Amino acid sequence: MSIKISALLITYNEEDNILRFLDEASYAEEIIIVDSFSTDKTEELAIKNPKVHFVKREFDNFTNQRNYALSLAKNDWVTFFDADEELSKDLINEILLTVKSKPKYEAYYVYRKFFFKDKCLSYSGMQSDKAVRLFNKSKIHYKLNHLVHEQIDCVNEMIGCLKNKLDHHTFNNEKDYLCKLNSYSRLRAKELYDKKLKPNFFHFKIKPAYRFFNYYIIRLGFLDGKEGYVISKLHAISVANRYKYLDEIYKKNSD
Repeated sequence: MSIKISALLITYNEEDNILRFLDEASYAEEIIIVDSFSTDKTEELAIKNPKVHFVKREFDNFTNQRNYALSLAKNDWVTFFDADEELSKDLINEILLTVKSKPKYEAYYVYRKFFFKDKCLSYSGMQSDKAVRLFNKSKIHYKLNHLVHEQIDCVNEMIGCLKNKLDHHTFNNEKDYLCKLNSYSRLRAKELYDKKLKPNFFHFKIKPAYRFFNYYIIRLGFLDGKEGYVISKLHAISVANRYKYLDEIYKKNSD
């Protein structure tokens, strides 16, 4: 008996990626898209596909958005890729084979090849980048205390790993990539506020400096050339902004 898969996606202004995603997701019985009220042609393009169930939900955080998408899926086995992640035919075939052959695990990591400005970076902190992209939703959900960089709540803590990697296409310019990182920093600041962390000199100065040193020196970002320097710098800035946003929350709530 074949096992059916639901392909899930959360979107906001993904007109440049949506058609490729839908083509790759042809393996799925249903495609569920939870959209944060896109202002481009995301919806127009997506609803032309008969498999698509397109719903709109105001964005509050990534975890809630993903868990809402999970609640709409009819099938236990789901994939949850991002729109900027490109799947090879080998990866798609591996997903299908894994699900159909009595899976050993309830969730599977997929390693990602990180692209910035159309260049694949081999280092810069990205060499071990992976994310859970295939899992059984009857056993797993996203942890509610993580607003960004979502983590699954896996009952037995056993997670497998698929052999084939995906291509992760990030932004083609520094401004847009930093904007994305800063959106994560704002959500992370909210998490830290809820944990009652109060930022100090260590957070404002040492942690950003260490992030740059870690990505550029320890994790060999200098071997990626100019792009490695840029990525290391932008991630350091995003760390500094995380604690700046956290400090702003404290000041706002003390007024």
